[in-house]
Amino acid sequence: MQKECFYYLRLLGLSAVVAVFAGCSSVAKQANTSLQTLYDYQIVDSQSQRYLNLDQAVAKLKDSDVIFIGEFHGHHGSHLLQSQLQQALYGLQPNQILSLEQFDRDTQPVINRYLYGEMGEYTFIKQSRAWKNYTASYRPLVEFAKNHGLEVVAANAPADIVRCVGREGEGYLTKLTSEERALIAQQPFSNNPAYETKFKNFMQKGKRATDLQRLQQSYLAQLLRDNTMAESIYRAKQQAPTHQIIHLNGSFHSNEFLGTVAELKRLDANLKISVISPVMFKDSSAGYEAEDLKLGDLLYLILPLPAEYLDQTERLDAMETLFKEAENKPCK
Repeated sequence: MQKECFYYLRLLGLSAVVAVFAGCSSVAKQANTSLQTLYDYQIVDSQSQRYLNLDQAVAKLKDSDVIFIGEFHGHHGSHLLQSQLQQALYGLQPNQILSLEQFDRDTQPVINRYLYGEMGEYTFIKQSRAWKNYTASYRPLVEFAKNHGLEVVAANAPADIVRCVGREGEGYLTKLTSEERALIAQQPFSNNPAYETKFKNFMQKGKRATDLQRLQQSYLAQLLRDNTMAESIYRAKQQAPTHQIIHLNGSFHSNEFLGTVAELKRLDANLKISVISPVMFKDSSAGYEAEDLKLGDLLYLILPLPAEYLDQTERLDAMETLFKEAENKPCK
């Protein structure tokens, strides 16, 4: 899970720190389970607590308007499940759209050109500012969409705008041009009180965001991402009402039906939304805890990633370096 931690840190203190304290020091445990490799997963129905195979899971999801697949960024099990669900759901509902947290709205023209065969993959990766783990994690999904003529939505708010809101607060939006303002949600800070409580408690538990002003600015940056993704999904659904949308995001954005999910529900209460959430295999007979059942309609159990650092000082030094790098990027 540490790979997710350090992805978030590059965003400086927003959803950035959210992942830093969520299991960054976890070390894989050997357990009596069918999960043997980091590609393995087990799907659990949260309501019945029954284990499902892929076909059974797809049968439960086939009538959903929007399916959120939460992930631990860079986890092989998360990305294999996403790819297999995409293919299996396409077999039942070929009117499908792939929506991604991993691309910012301003890169949509680049994505479209790639899907239309107007540029090669190297150029696409560079111009779209694809994440470093793109080829190992998201390439199979984008290529599936490309090969089947499916739309891919760059759902997220531009990272530079998010970072500067986290640094300067909502007043930063007054500095944006009309073109830049169109790249984020019309209601960028629409709030859900339960989500605000969850976010701030999590940040304060980590003992990094103790300044109340900075904590609020970090939350506004988090909302900017959540609400922009929700609006992107909402617009895609309006333009293609018969299509099923599969949206990928870090699990914090969709766990407990909060974040992006709650905002999308606010935009259209009639949408049938399903949430799939990852859970690191617990050292228990079930492999998960009762609290985990609240995370989504379906859970998928995966093994923890190896610890990137065993030395606490090395881990903190790496985090501090990433924070400083982000701080040095200017805001206009």
